[in-house]
Amino acid sequence: MNSPSFDSAGQTYQQTRMTHWDAVARQRDRWTGLGGAYHKRLAEIYRFLVSPGQRVLEIGSGLGNLIGAVEPSRGVGVDFSSEMVVRATALHPEIKFVHADAHDLSFLHETFDVIILSDLVNDAWDVQRILEQIRPLCAPSTRVIVNFYSRLWQLTLSLAQQTRLATKMLDQNWFTPDDVRGMLNLAGFESIRGWTEVLFPLPIPLLQPFCDRFLARLPFFRELALSNFVVARPTPLRLPPFSAKMGGVSRRDEGGQQPVVSVIVPARNESGNIKAIFERTPKMGRKTEIVFVEGHSTDDTFLAIEREIASHPSTPSLLLRQPGIGKGDAMRAGYDAAHGDVLMILDADLTVPPEDLPRFYDALVSGKGEFINGVRLVYPMEKEAMRVLNFFGNKFFSMAFTSLLGQPVKDTLCGTKVLWKKDYNRIAANRAYFGDFDPFGDFDLIFGAAKLNLKIVDLPIRYRERTYGSTNISRWKHGMLLLRMVWYAARRIKFI
Repeated sequence: MNSPSFDSAGQTYQQTRMTHWDAVARQRDRWTGLGGAYHKRLAEIYRFLVSPGQRVLEIGSGLGNLIGAVEPSRGVGVDFSSEMVVRATALHPEIKFVHADAHDLSFLHETFDVIILSDLVNDAWDVQRILEQIRPLCAPSTRVIVNFYSRLWQLTLSLAQQTRLATKMLDQNWFTPDDVRGMLNLAGFESIRGWTEVLFPLPIPLLQPFCDRFLARLPFFRELALSNFVVARPTPLRLPPFSAKMGGVSRRDEGGQQPVVSVIVPARNESGNIKAIFERTPKMGRKTEIVFVEGHSTDDTFLAIEREIASHPSTPSLLLRQPGIGKGDAMRAGYDAAHGDVLMILDADLTVPPEDLPRFYDALVSGKGEFINGVRLVYPMEKEAMRVLNFFGNKFFSMAFTSLLGQPVKDTLCGTKVLWKKDYNRIAANRAYFGDFDPFGDFDLIFGAAKLNLKIVDLPIRYRERTYGSTNISRWKHGMLLLRMVWYAARRIKFI
């Protein structure tokens, strides 16, 4: 076993807990109680948070049931109880289990996609030291998921242990979510989102699912839940701001190269804006290509794009005929054809100025966010930029989706969204989880980003009036579809 150095108090603390958890492991061979329902619910939650096939490390892996449940391509469990490790290895031979103390992980020389600390920080001697140990095991895209008991349950858990409904525990660290976020920050991590789970950890049919999947998500009740969750990522390296005049030479992607940028332009009946798109789109990264997806226009949009491509031979360009209907279909066609490392959407109506795109590029490539979402609702708008009912509709959906996703999303329908192509590919691979009924494409991306625990960052822009054409959005028809999406997302994200 890997043995970190402690002072005498730390050594006594650790030895006492090793002895305790060895005894618990032996008891688990024949013990059932409250913990069975609780751990079953944790497994359901982690299966939602962790996509199958990722490289997963669990610190404090116990019997290995949690890491086994998420079906990793490479799974490593670390536990300081030798009895737990023996049983976990027998139960889950596909996972590698290591007998070691989490305070010294120097024996690990690899990175992981997900690192899990489930009910560990309540019992650890030095939580910040453990978090510092896992920092070198992270790639820029790694997610650290921490869950820990709420201090409101201190008395209840004590009574449950005395009546043998729960595993006996030694004295615990009763941290608040702010305590854990603070230690994550000190260890080099940035919190992405936090929430609570498990309101009724007793295996009573109908009652337990109702409480844990529904009531635990509602105001007041969620404050009473047993388990706090925090998802974090390694704090990204802050680089100097992008300058469009510099052509992006100050930026590098995760591989150390300047990224290629693809600007996807869905265009339907936008003939009068095509020339301005070529003239006003800045050069970003190593190369900036413009990918037009023409959507069965009734004007000469397709011919206008062909003319401008011929007139701008120095601008890498693609022109596709949209295979289906709806902006979402056009966006997906453009994404699939794009060659860039960075994917941007630019609406052909130019209500979001192309000159603002370098700000989105900067926010993404600097690591400030992993999904950059344009926001039209901060700055005052030009007079005809958005109709009044549309404005209030966007406000409503903003509040609804912020609650659903657990991250602030102030404007769900701004057309400009920017992300890495590698992350889009992961979203596309998980698309079946939500279904494929979004004609806009915005919610497909937002839901997918939230499901993958990407860091969503709102970027305020000034929304402009159209100078050509008219909107393709049907206020009432599409408004009803958005309500349907709210309900569907609630079932698939919030009330899981």
